[in-house]
Amino acid sequence: MSEKNSNTPSFQINTKKWENAMQLVVLFLGLVLINILAQSYFFRLDLTAEKRYTITESSKEILENLEEPVFIEIYLEGELNASFKRLQKSVKETLQEFEVYAGSNIQFTFINPEEVSSNPEEQSRYYQQLASRGVQPTTVFETVQGKKVEKLIFPSAIVSYKNKEKPVLLLKGNRTASPQEQLNQSIENIEYELISAIQKLSKKEKSSIAFVEGHGELSNDRLISLSQTLSENYIVERLNLNENLSNSLNSKTQNPIQSLSKYDAIVVAKPNLSYTDNDRYQLDQYLMNGGKLLFFIDQVQMNLDSIAQGGTYAFAYNLGLNEMIFRYGVRVNQDLLQDTQSGQILVNVGQRGNQSNVQPIPFPYYATTGSFSTHPITKNMDALMFKFVSTLDSVKADGIVKTPLIFSSQYSRIKKVPTLISLDELREDLNPKLYQTSTIPLAYLLEGEFKSAFQGRFPPSGFSQDDFIQKGKDSKVLVVGDGDLLSNGFDRRTRQPLPMGYDEVSKNTYSNEEFLTNALAYMLDEGGIITSRTKDFEIRPLDTFKIQEEKSYWQFLNLVLPNLIIIVFGLGWYFWRKRKYS
Repeated sequence: MSEKNSNTPSFQINTKKWENAMQLVVLFLGLVLINILAQSYFFRLDLTAEKRYTITESSKEILENLEEPVFIEIYLEGELNASFKRLQKSVKETLQEFEVYAGSNIQFTFINPEEVSSNPEEQSRYYQQLASRGVQPTTVFETVQGKKVEKLIFPSAIVSYKNKEKPVLLLKGNRTASPQEQLNQSIENIEYELISAIQKLSKKEKSSIAFVEGHGELSNDRLISLSQTLSENYIVERLNLNENLSNSLNSKTQNPIQSLSKYDAIVVAKPNLSYTDNDRYQLDQYLMNGGKLLFFIDQVQMNLDSIAQGGTYAFAYNLGLNEMIFRYGVRVNQDLLQDTQSGQILVNVGQRGNQSNVQPIPFPYYATTGSFSTHPITKNMDALMFKFVSTLDSVKADGIVKTPLIFSSQYSRIKKVPTLISLDELREDLNPKLYQTSTIPLAYLLEGEFKSAFQGRFPPSGFSQDDFIQKGKDSKVLVVGDGDLLSNGFDRRTRQPLPMGYDEVSKNTYSNEEFLTNALAYMLDEGGIITSRTKDFEIRPLDTFKIQEEKSYWQFLNLVLPNLIIIVFGLGWYFWRKRKYS
């Protein structure tokens, strides 16, 4: 009996050791199994409220389908202030997320332009080379040891794919916002800016866009800047609706509407002559077949040259498009917007000796608005410049979603036509009390299944009733109350075309071009990447006054209290062990 009892503890000890060993083996095998499953079934968890580290499904699809490596050079490196370091960190995190889905097909490097060469001449040549590739510097003024220091920062990247490259500006946003808000807007747009460049370089087929002509629309020279930009990603053509009808009737093989189906979008840019029934019918049925229409309409006949000759009366155009656009859901009003947030024009205010005294004067008919909706087309966009823009109203259209995209500023007013417009108005100060109307819509996006503007009518001559469509496929229409939004100017001395949206007086380049490219990207639904512009990262600033008041309390809480807790726990543990084992 005593021998049996003496063997029992040894048996229990061996059993316990065996159980511990088995637990270690099971744990090891479990870890191996988890690793195998993790390699086969990939997943990531983003626990941030704004899904800061989650890219859109459309971006994932583009990255997973890359045929060759994409090389990205980011010129945000070196001694950066806190704001640019935050931008740099966000760019790096986004590219690391791209790597997860593209693997070795995404390769990136951060470059410090200041360390390329210690030779000032070589450094200058390198900066010029970057500028020729589309990488422009930003001048930053910082205070270092009590002295103001001017520094060049290059918040840009160059994306290369298959011997093609595209510059990407990373610091963007609305200039009317605070620096912190503008930086936050730039961070929100990082995914879109990078994936958009990758998509444009890797895209195999280009969409086709037509600009209507034959009704006094903007000529080719006024669209040079826009055409050059669009031709990088689209096939850009001119379309004469009258010739399209004649060619279709002569060939007798294809009706006029079918011949328009090769265009993914048709743009009507600042006509000044009336559209005929045949013209309107072609556009209407093109829309019914799922085509996309963009109207940039000058509803009022007015230009700056007329005013310079002593003033002129502004009259409404009869373009023949009002009824059609009205049936789609928007009315372009016969008026002109005046806005206190405006551009300037050069005016001879008198003589200075024997020289003309030309001064820039605020011109309320040149609205420079930065008020936008949060729609992907306009979110985080910089200001636009309008010239003699008319306001818009939404009207009833069943089944159509109407989204106002652009608004006037807080202090604006409407001037009905006909009316006299003269430079004498500039003698008056822009008194906010006289501009009491705010956030007036200047652009509308319409989406849905449109009803034909020719419903209940016979088709015009040359069109068959059998081919008429009363209610169309799901489509989109953009209406803007200004045709000059798309126009580029010319340098006064060289007569060379200026970039679209560039203002010679202020030397600013407004975001007119970005607005149109965003609109086309959304309306043509190019892979759905435009949805990545809807990201919204909330700024959570610290309360500076509260920090000053409670500074000592939080310092004690974060620095002293943890050490006290550790000391108390250590002493308690020491005396407990001493009492137990003494």
